Amino acid sequence: MALAPKLELRQGQQLVMTPQLQQAIRLLQLSNVELCTFVEAEVERNPLLERDEVAPEPSPEAQSQRADNEGEGDNDWVAGEGPSPLNVATRDEGETSGAPQPNGAAPEAGGWASLRPRTNNAFGSEDANLEDFVAAGLSLADYLTEQLHVAITDPAERLIGAHLIHAVDEAGYLRGDLDELADKLGAPAGLIDKVLVVLQGFDPPGVFARDLAECLALQLKEQNCYDPQIAQLLDNLALLGGHNLAALKRAVGVDAEELADMIAEIKRLNPKPGLRFGTIQIQPVLPDVTVRPARDGSWIVELNNDTLPRVLVNRSYYTTVSKSTRSEQDRGYLLDCLQSANWLAKSLDQRARTILRVAEEIVRQQDGFLTYGIAHLKPLNLKTVADAISMHESTVSRVTSNKYMATPRGVFELKYFFTSAIASSDGEEAHSSEAVRHRIRLLIDAEPASGVLSDDKIVEQLKRDGIDIARRTVAKYREALRIPSSVQRRREKQMAARLGASL
Repeated sequence: MALAPKLELRQGQQLVMTPQLQQAIRLLQLSNVELCTFVEAEVERNPLLERDEVAPEPSPEAQSQRADNEGEGDNDWVAGEGPSPLNVATRDEGETSGAPQPNGAAPEAGGWASLRPRTNNAFGSEDANLEDFVAAGLSLADYLTEQLHVAITDPAERLIGAHLIHAVDEAGYLRGDLDELADKLGAPAGLIDKVLVVLQGFDPPGVFARDLAECLALQLKEQNCYDPQIAQLLDNLALLGGHNLAALKRAVGVDAEELADMIAEIKRLNPKPGLRFGTIQIQPVLPDVTVRPARDGSWIVELNNDTLPRVLVNRSYYTTVSKSTRSEQDRGYLLDCLQSANWLAKSLDQRARTILRVAEEIVRQQDGFLTYGIAHLKPLNLKTVADAISMHESTVSRVTSNKYMATPRGVFELKYFFTSAIASSDGEEAHSSEAVRHRIRLLIDAEPASGVLSDDKIVEQLKRDGIDIARRTVAKYREALRIPSSVQRRREKQMAARLGASL
């Protein structure tokens, strides 16, 4: 058969990512700090873009609504040619149970509120060190967060751990009241203490101590050098500080030589274990979304205007310059600048609306947590939120990364509200995985030495409680909680009983 040239027409579909679409996707996943940096660069590059430094004033109606703490507020979003109002205050009318607990005011910049890792950021500092920009070291909070992700898998306990990490000062000491944290999160005080015990085993030894004596005790325990005599010495550090060695010797109950050895051992310890990471500047979290209770028991969700860069497109300057432009190349450049400026303004507006829609749905789904505390955190995944607001899962995933929500219970990254689900055996609503883990821990903590629960027994008990779970899942959760097997627990309980009887 002879080969001959011919023309052939084919029709097909192909997804093309235009530069504008790529920019919109990129803006969606940027944090508020990264977004401001990007917008500043665009303003410098594009002569038709200007920053609007004047914060939008809420309307009188919005001010009245805010004063009454109910209804819709009014946050203005400036985009395009001029201020373009975007109403972002909403109320959830469905699935609201009870009124929110009045257990906290607006989150503050420090203390329990911050969940963003602290970084070595010297921008804006008068004594900025050039080395900070060249090679920023790992901060103490970042180092502890890395260990948290390995040591704790339970979402609720990890959330508590994140709060505790950001209450640690640069010396490594825990600052803040644990009872206040328990009230804010709606978590039992015993759970806070249990998470703290895990965190106090982190490196560097002595971190998360609440005072000097506890810091030294943690380091001695890590070295397996903690005994009743050294404990007595730590209880009387004031005598050591006052060089009252005679009284200290009597209090500890040792002779002078033993006391000297113990003091030498204490001096080898690090009283400020966190300082090995250097002095750092704390970057507070600027929430992208704020949530506040309304009088009718619903929640008002608003964008935080302080994190939203507002831009203006200077059309009058474009008109003036284009009239005097004779070169085709210059006119093309001006047109490209105008199109780029319009698209950026549109993308910023769309980004704000998307974040708000996702945040509203998260608040609607997690109303129980906001109202009653961490024990009522519902199982939630990206698909549930995406289907509810008719978006793609990848879009929701981008929105929830590096975006923060300020609530009466603290500031949380949006992704913290997503947890896996365990089916219910009685056809009721599914249980969140962290609630099931918490239930397993309670069952094991309550077991007597004569009736240690095997994984199969735990499965039976959970099914009686309406939780449909497999034995291998119970074993996985138990191992994640660092709870030994039933055989090992039985041995430990029997050994503890024999030891107690001998004493």
